[in-house]
Amino acid sequence: MDMTSLTYLHGKPSSQATLRAKPEDFQVTELLPIEFDGEGEHFYLYVRKIGQNTAYVAKVIARFAGVPPRDVSVAGQKDRHAVTEQWFCVRLPGKETPSWTDINTDQIQVLDVKRHRRKLRTGALLGNQFKLCLRDISDSQDIVERIAKIEKTGVPNYYGEQRFGHGGANVDRAIQMFAGKKAKDRHKRSMYLSAARSFLFNLCLSERLQQFGLAPLAGDAMILAGSNSYFKTDAWDETLEQRLQTNDIGFSGPLWGQGELASQGQARDFELSVCQQHSDLCQGLESYDLKQERKGLLLRPQQLRYELDAKNNTIILEFVLPSGAFATSVVRELTGYQDAQAMEQQLKQDEAPNENSGQ
Repeated sequence: MDMTSLTYLHGKPSSQATLRAKPEDFQVTELLPIEFDGEGEHFYLYVRKIGQNTAYVAKVIARFAGVPPRDVSVAGQKDRHAVTEQWFCVRLPGKETPSWTDINTDQIQVLDVKRHRRKLRTGALLGNQFKLCLRDISDSQDIVERIAKIEKTGVPNYYGEQRFGHGGANVDRAIQMFAGKKAKDRHKRSMYLSAARSFLFNLCLSERLQQFGLAPLAGDAMILAGSNSYFKTDAWDETLEQRLQTNDIGFSGPLWGQGELASQGQARDFELSVCQQHSDLCQGLESYDLKQERKGLLLRPQQLRYELDAKNNTIILEFVLPSGAFATSVVRELTGYQDAQAMEQQLKQDEAPNENSGQ
């Protein structure tokens, strides 16, 4: 999915910048809401990884601990082209405690170890703290002015390009899978389903901002701040308007699946009109037994701070996002950025020999 084609909340940025010129320009720290028991068969490893994806590190840990990969769990996936800190959970019932720091390399370091009675589940995190460095900024004043707007209003809660794979290939693979092509790998199948669902959500959000801005629609399904709970509205009144203004509630959009949309009336008609343009994706998601869910349309970064170095044309951003939110959705509202790591990876792919050539 081309993220630059999606509607901007604060208008298209006038500045340009470079993101991830080096791994340390993109730092992520996982925030986990767990008070550890100090005992139990589950070992929680707090790991810093550099230039490695989460799945690879999980395999390294499983191999070191002598357990199957299913016995290593994480709360969420973290970027490969970054310096990230996150928790890995290893189930070791009745086994001798390994020397976990023997895992350490230049790219992987175990920073802390805790024991707990319960397994770490996917999604069981408060959020992530980000520290990003934007380089080669062409218009720092525009970025600073946009930071003030974002603090007040937020940004569109788009799924980032990471969700869709290079060139949006994961959506294409989802379409092929829905047409009958087998995807035997469970992890890849899950990625394709997520990409298709995210694609529809992004389109709904973009089209709604384009047509209606931040105006409420009759029949909106409103999501409660800080949760996935939502309720249906019949008509807008002063109480709802006040709750919206104080960010107690927010607009939501569909995560497509089986069942009826939570929205009604005008809001429901709008969502159907957008999603049914891609009926193959809708029907495919339903065929895999996914259920209708909702996701907030706006994302409000917390603890947003910045440090501008005008002499070197760089700016350091720090903020906290809830689980499932994308830092690149914040950055895209600030500047038209080039992801140096993604460009380098794409260049390697373009230069690689075509394995089908000569056949």
